[in-house]
Amino acid sequence: MEDIKPLIEALKTKLKQALILWAEGFREACCLHRVIVLCRRSKKLMIRTGQCFLLNGFIFLGSLFVLNSVVIPTLQWILPDHYSQTSCEAMSEFHGVFKFYSFLRGFLIQLFYVFWFYPLYVFSFILSNLWYNDIATHGFAAMGRSGPSTVKSLKQNDTLTSDSKVHAARPAGLGGIMIGIGEQVYSLLLLTFFFFEVYATGFIPYIGKALNFVLLSWMYAYYCFEYKWNFTEWGLEKRLDFFETNWAFFAGFGSPCVLAIFFFPPLVGYGFMAVLFPLVHLGPFSCSFGDY
Repeated sequence: MEDIKPLIEALKTKLKQALILWAEGFREACCLHRVIVLCRRSKKLMIRTGQCFLLNGFIFLGSLFVLNSVVIPTLQWILPDHYSQTSCEAMSEFHGVFKFYSFLRGFLIQLFYVFWFYPLYVFSFILSNLWYNDIATHGFAAMGRSGPSTVKSLKQNDTLTSDSKVHAARPAGLGGIMIGIGEQVYSLLLLTFFFFEVYATGFIPYIGKALNFVLLSWMYAYYCFEYKWNFTEWGLEKRLDFFETNWAFFAGFGSPCVLAIFFFPPLVGYGFMAVLFPLVHLGPFSCSFGDY
């Protein structure tokens, strides 16, 4: 028993540190006031952020709201399943008619999805990802113009890192370019396989949902920070080492995005995430955590 007590104390200490880091990551992701500050410094950033909100929040989520609140109730009124004032004998006579109404109503609703929501989803997904890169670029530029001590230290650390480590590790010329491309491809494949792992864990009984939540949080956090790591020229090995060392912080940082989609239907969850993600992924540029 005496040999177990130090182990238990060590586990308690580790758990406490992990909870503190998780809470710090969650807090950093929820500091959305930084978006207002950065948008005031960059008109282009404000325009791109507004476009994301307009497309995903107003058009996409607004269309879903109109469908569920107006279109479907109207179709149910025009093509009802039954009439409340109809007798049981009449109900049996019109059973085939009501069944046809139900089929026709479902068919018309599916037409809305096929010709509006699914194309809008694809369009939103492609355009939003292009805008996310612009938002990251303008956000990074806005932080560079701010001039506080945190940004100065960030520049100094990034300069030392890129000069002494990144460029020293990569050969100059075509070899360095090929290494950079290889790292980007490997990072893309890593995220793709990780996404399939996230999907597979959802089918595990009892603990599948909890694992799915944690893995999704890591995925969104990595995706957010990858924009900054690209700008500051962090190598893939350094990114993964920093991510694995501070896994609790990144689990907390990605949690707000996952909470936005975890308890909603897929299309509604995507709309909320697409609105929230541009706000959260500006966080790494003013994040005080770690060696930044």
